[in-house]
Amino acid sequence: MNDTRNMILAVVLSALVLLGWTMLSDRFLPAPPPPANKVESPQTKPAEPQPQATTPTAQAPAKVRARSQVLAESPRLPIRTHSIQGSINLKGARFDDLVLLKQRQTIAKDSPPVRLLSPAGAPAAYFATFGWTAQGIQTPAADSQWTASAPVLQPNHPVTLSWSNGTGQTFQLIVSVDEDYLFTVRQKVLNSGGGAIAVRPYGLVSRSSMSEDRSSWTMHVGPVGVFNGAAQYDVSYENLRGEEPGFFSKLFGTSAKAGRNSFSSDGGWLGFTDKYWLTALAPVGSPQMAASFTGTAGGGFQADYAEPQQIVPPGGAVQTDTRLFAGAKEKALLDRYEDAGITRLSKSIDWGWFEWFMRPIFDLLNWLFHVTGNFGVAIICLTVIVRMLMFPVAQKQFKSMAAMRKVQPKLKALQERYKNDKARQQQEMLKLYQQEKINPAAGCLPILLQIPVFYALYKVLMVSVEMRHQPFVLWIKDLSAPDPLTPVNLFGLLNFDPPGFLHLGVLAILLGVTMWLQFKLNPQQMDPTQQQIFSLMPWVMMFVLAPFAAGLVLYWVTSNILTIAQQWWLYRRFGLHLSDTHPAHT
Repeated sequence: MNDTRNMILAVVLSALVLLGWTMLSDRFLPAPPPPANKVESPQTKPAEPQPQATTPTAQAPAKVRARSQVLAESPRLPIRTHSIQGSINLKGARFDDLVLLKQRQTIAKDSPPVRLLSPAGAPAAYFATFGWTAQGIQTPAADSQWTASAPVLQPNHPVTLSWSNGTGQTFQLIVSVDEDYLFTVRQKVLNSGGGAIAVRPYGLVSRSSMSEDRSSWTMHVGPVGVFNGAAQYDVSYENLRGEEPGFFSKLFGTSAKAGRNSFSSDGGWLGFTDKYWLTALAPVGSPQMAASFTGTAGGGFQADYAEPQQIVPPGGAVQTDTRLFAGAKEKALLDRYEDAGITRLSKSIDWGWFEWFMRPIFDLLNWLFHVTGNFGVAIICLTVIVRMLMFPVAQKQFKSMAAMRKVQPKLKALQERYKNDKARQQQEMLKLYQQEKINPAAGCLPILLQIPVFYALYKVLMVSVEMRHQPFVLWIKDLSAPDPLTPVNLFGLLNFDPPGFLHLGVLAILLGVTMWLQFKLNPQQMDPTQQQIFSLMPWVMMFVLAPFAAGLVLYWVTSNILTIAQQWWLYRRFGLHLSDTHPAHT
């Protein structure tokens, strides 16, 4: 196999593995559309995650109303921090009103902040709540009215929510919040009755519909958790609707099943993840917990856990602590919470199989961003660093290419001499390579070495909230989105947005041009089929990468330009010129 075939194999395989399946699955195997906007509230008690437990039945509100109307219908405890704003519903003690002040819905200057949690009865209901199950006593219900010890919840000022059942038991939720996205909820039961009672604390997260984001082969969206130290990405919204895992899920060994999925774990956490946001419950310490993901009646979804039963003697009290994360999946923040005791919370970011490599790439890119102040410049700097690290390998590659170019006439002669005997032709070519001390596979190595970097950057741009809405220069206002400027609609003069791969941005066109120039510097392919493949490949890749994040295309364009410059410089050192690349056919 000669240098040309190796390069074809490397490029085609990398494109298929890293890009092709994602595009094909998203376009030709799309996820089902989200259900109609029906809001389901979870039942007031979570399902006991045990074999004998029954599945909860959610009661749907009579109708969906405006969020402002629903928020005004119940007394509330305001939440105020530098990162979040919202309120806790004192009717049922629900965390059901939360916006992320540092994240905007779009890149428009007047765009409102991202809303994460929303009350039952409003569009896209999504909330968390805590409670107890017990026998022989009344426990707080969804319509129980709680009393707050302070008028507002803010950092360093915890608030105690209290409710009494009138038979000697008082239930308390002591809530605190930090400056970012983490609540700590202490569930406390005080028993002033005449006999011992048994209670079991629980927590749940409920949402009325699927996320607007969609899972793909390279990114998990939906139910997520860490149980017994291992991340669980297998359960999907489709599973919870009662659908069996698809072909590719079975192929990759998913453990999810249709309907309810239950787990028993010593510690951990569970919840729902979107592309950039997470709502998760994490009991403090490593208590035994029975956890489950469930589809609720009407199309909603629920993640819940229950801790072991506790006995409260007369005059006694018991308590358990749980952390509620509700916010953006910022890597540094997740790592900090992980160090503080939330087991593997950083796994809420679906880094994929090459997490060991992607984390350093992200850390380097993020550091470059803080140094330069621009993520586009940081990507260019990252590309330069990668090319510098691979300079010795690339130099060997180009030496091999230079040698290949020098023996092009001899190879052409062997091809003509043994055109009717392919086996003998290959033998004579191998002898020639040995005589000239040429390694035809050397040209493939730099491309193979770039695949992990390219894939890591692809994943970082796709899953990292730090890259979201980051501008570069001029018309590129969001490096995590496709290049918006395309000649297909005359650079915005025509009032339509081309779909899919027809959205051919300026960066994608530059990619095609630079790849074509790069191939022009390579030795001439002797096989006509290979010549056709190489002549079409730049333009095919231009269309393939057009719908991808502008930051990803920027990396590839910069890499191509640096490769062309390095290749041209090394060829000049060997006394070769562009005309030597494509000798005339004899």
